[in-house]
Amino acid sequence: MFLRAIAKVINAYLSKGRNILLLGPRQTGKTTLIQQIPAALFISFIQPRLRLRYERDPSLLADEVEALAETMAAMPLVIVDEVQKVPLIMDVIQDLIDRKIAQFIITGSSARKLKRSGSMNLLPGRVIPLHMDPLTLPELAHQKMDLEALLLYGTLPQIYLTEALVDKNELLNAYVSLYLEEEIRAESIVRNLANFAQFMELAASEAGNTVNYLKLSQEIGVAHSTIAAYYQICEDCLLMERVPPFLQGKTRRKLQRAQKYLFFDLGVRRIAAREGTEPARTILGRLFEQFVGLELLRHCRFLNAENRLFYWRDTNGFEIDWLLQLANGELIPIEVKLTDTPSVQDAKHLNIFLNEYSEAKVGYIICQTPRRAKITSNIYALPWQEMLTLF
Repeated sequence: MFLRAIAKVINAYLSKGRNILLLGPRQTGKTTLIQQIPAALFISFIQPRLRLRYERDPSLLADEVEALAETMAAMPLVIVDEVQKVPLIMDVIQDLIDRKIAQFIITGSSARKLKRSGSMNLLPGRVIPLHMDPLTLPELAHQKMDLEALLLYGTLPQIYLTEALVDKNELLNAYVSLYLEEEIRAESIVRNLANFAQFMELAASEAGNTVNYLKLSQEIGVAHSTIAAYYQICEDCLLMERVPPFLQGKTRRKLQRAQKYLFFDLGVRRIAAREGTEPARTILGRLFEQFVGLELLRHCRFLNAENRLFYWRDTNGFEIDWLLQLANGELIPIEVKLTDTPSVQDAKHLNIFLNEYSEAKVGYIICQTPRRAKITSNIYALPWQEMLTLF
């Protein structure tokens, strides 16, 4: 269906004998991807009976893998899917890796159990952590892309491939309900699910804006520390991505220090926010900004962990939507405009940033222009389909 970019990365690490921990939200295609990789043993803890077998005795995995290894000339590849459902199995996997009995691909759809102190062995130094995202621009390059559909329905593979819009909505509604029930209620992560559900709706509506914990706490009626904890839960459960502010000031300008959060998928965000399918132009503009941010964030992670994505804003309201900091230290300020005719006026904040930061040489307006266009001597308009050429 789609050639997933991360497949090459996985194969490259496997050829070097490395073990892989592949994390990603539900339905991003992890299982479909790993099922295409030839493995000596494939275990999925999605299956209740199988999961129960290893919960009763995690050491069964060691017995089975050791017996398998004795029959093979080369080290066997073992794939364990949805590993967070049987946390103790990670200790067994560590032992097998340390004794060089087998090579592993381990997948998980929630990082919360993986990160919670004492609940799971994260195999530090033994696995390469990789992140699986919904479909990205390079993976959709051979498709005829409808920007508005991308903004409203997102790019989870199953939903993207569903043709009827009513079916897309049904699947997205089920997805949000599933996360609330299985990731939040079943794990007893929060005491008051009603408060958390209200938070999810407000957080989805405010996605892409700087977070005001106090304002949200007053609207929901919980402590601002609870709001911060809710955001952390969503980040750990891979529902949201955090974008920090860029705080390296070159003048006495006072910079905004609040965080921004993006929902991992815009279709999921819309359903969580209880928004319809015919938003106003201003809302579409905000969604377009989030779409660009998500693509930049994913490409940062995919290409080089030293690439970073920030936003920049001072307390007077001067703002750069997204700021790329490449591994070599170069800064690339980016404004996002839902227009096909960007103007010099759209570049005014870019000019301010370029004048203050010597590490930034060129700024960009990512928009709907059909082709690259020069706005000023060092600012260009760039079609959104070409945004990843900035790397």
